[in-house]
Amino acid sequence: KYRNKLRKGGCFVDKELDFYQKLRQKIREWLQTEEGKNTKYAEYLMLAPDLFYLLCKLAFDKDVAVAAKANLAGAIAYFVSPIDLIPEGIVGPVGFLDDIVVSVWVLNGIINNTDPAIISKHWPGDEDLLEIVQQILGVADEMLGAGVFKKIKNMF
Repeated sequence: KYRNKLRKGGCFVDKELDFYQKLRQKIREWLQTEEGKNTKYAEYLMLAPDLFYLLCKLAFDKDVAVAAKANLAGAIAYFVSPIDLIPEGIVGPVGFLDDIVVSVWVLNGIINNTDPAIISKHWPGDEDLLEIVQQILGVADEMLGAGVFKKIKNMF
């Protein structure tokens, strides 16, 4: 199912697919645990692989502005860094919540200044991306705490 979506637009790299699938599987398995089932923001955690994939594709799209690519590179680096505000290495998959907020914060800025067709050709998810971005930004303070979200906004 996801292999066909990731081929969309002629952009497909096995390494990206492997990371994408491994991350989805890791989160899916964790969400089946007792802790995962009781996580308030479980629905957002399943978006992490799609958001990471989108960040990568936009960073290499020739039609995305260079200034936007700098923020995309920062968001990608934050996503893969083991050292961040909520490290998944310590707290498990719930640690991807800050990575998700960073991703949507950066994407929000890009969505406002980029042709929507460029963004949609790389979005592998089934959900409406603009709606997702608005939902997550609307609950970011609650999800992470106002202090953490403020730090994220200041980084980008």
